[in-house]
Amino acid sequence: MANALSRINPQDQLEVLAVSYSQPAWLEEISRAYAKFPETAKLLATLTIKSPHGDYILQEGLIKTKGKILVPPDMKLQNLIISALHDSPVGGHSGAFVTYQKVKQLFVWTRMKMMIKEFVAACQVCQQAKSERVKYPGLLQPLPVPKFAWQVITMDFIEGLQVSHSYNCIMVIVDKFSKYAHFLPLSHPFTAYKVAMLFMEHIFKLHGLPESIVSDRDKVFTSTLWKELFRLAGTTLQMSSAYHPQTDGQTERVNQCLEGYLRCFVHSCPNKWKDWLSLAKFWYNTSYHSSLDKTPFEVLYGQPPRHLGIDVVESCVVPDLQEWLSKRKLMLQLIQQQLSRAQQR
Repeated sequence: MANALSRINPQDQLEVLAVSYSQPAWLEEISRAYAKFPETAKLLATLTIKSPHGDYILQEGLIKTKGKILVPPDMKLQNLIISALHDSPVGGHSGAFVTYQKVKQLFVWTRMKMMIKEFVAACQVCQQAKSERVKYPGLLQPLPVPKFAWQVITMDFIEGLQVSHSYNCIMVIVDKFSKYAHFLPLSHPFTAYKVAMLFMEHIFKLHGLPESIVSDRDKVFTSTLWKELFRLAGTTLQMSSAYHPQTDGQTERVNQCLEGYLRCFVHSCPNKWKDWLSLAKFWYNTSYHSSLDKTPFEVLYGQPPRHLGIDVVESCVVPDLQEWLSKRKLMLQLIQQQLSRAQQR
């Protein structure tokens, strides 16, 4: 059926055909700040006459180099950018390394890494909310690296929270391959049936049934959960489930990250934590993981996330489907190698 725009009156065209898009207003501040400093003012004048010039190009009033916006040596402006990608709910008060990875995707300036380190080290919220990071004694015994995303998942629960919109605990589900995580609110006490219903509502519709679930729950809970999942999926396949009481450190670490995030943003009103779960999920999944050398978002969706409404130049759609599929296959192999290397380390 034809939509409304295909049958409009030509006289009403100006009123109906409107497209809304966003552009950060402070990009204009960067453009105006170029004239305040001799080096950027000289470069701007050169690019106005001839663009591109070396690695630099002038685009919509912004100087760019290798697809990144050149920020003038204005400390106030640089701190504003760091704050937008660190202090905000999207930044999640991440550590210096993760914040640096987010900033360098979009911007470039001299001493950026050192400046971000100093900024994060001086962040009072981080000092109050973050737990101390120390090495664990002994060697790790990691589980084997999966072959593809959502083949093996880990499940854990954060309990003992204040009641928020009738919820008092969080179910944390993490994909062992892509590290992509889902944070689902839950009410305690809960049953395997209730957990299975929540799983079908939020996880199954996106990723399907996993091959195995790693959990530190008792074997009665996990075996009942499997039966409920298969019953809700409408399949009559009979399964035998093996049980091994081994806690997976990955989910425990994600729990710490989520708890730290919530402490940073709801410490003054802890009964509002449920309202922040969606932002916490976006923050965690768009943060750089050293074990992946990418973000979980990029591993799962094949393109980097958008921050501050700015597109990353490297994220372009490949026109040929076969070429895209081959690149996707290669990326999966690289991720497996990277995860194996991280385990060895």
